[in-house]
Amino acid sequence: MNSLTFGILGAANSGASSYSGIILILLMIALMYFFMIRPQQKQRKQHQDMMSNLHPGDEVVTIGRLHGKIDSINQADRTVTLDCEGIYLTFDMVAIARVVKTKSNDNAAAAQPAASDAPASSAESTQPAESAEPADDDKTADSAASQADDQEK
Repeated sequence: MNSLTFGILGAANSGASSYSGIILILLMIALMYFFMIRPQQKQRKQHQDMMSNLHPGDEVVTIGRLHGKIDSINQADRTVTLDCEGIYLTFDMVAIARVVKTKSNDNAAAAQPAASDAPASSAESTQPAESAEPADDDKTADSAASQADDQEK
């Protein structure tokens, strides 16, 4: 009787363990997806977006850490010609690791300092002028004193 009871209980336990094994395998596959596959897909999508937004004049870095400015892009051959200080090199588009400066960012950066050169308030504009005036007065006072010394001699 005991052997019959152990046989029945053993069969019941083995069925429960097979479900837990399947659940464990599915859990491992889900973890692999969220920690390995999904981040690679996001990175690949970001790289594709970067490649589609390349324009001549953008400054880029290749996978070999070569810095250059894009001279031309050949979409048919998927190649990019880089200007590296007067030397023109042709690379596959997949060799572009990252974009350092885009042409549109250069235009925006050039426009922003021009706007920030204007003084924010009238108090700021008078302060440098006041500090410059005493320096001019000191120079004229020194020259007047030296002229007076010359006349006394």
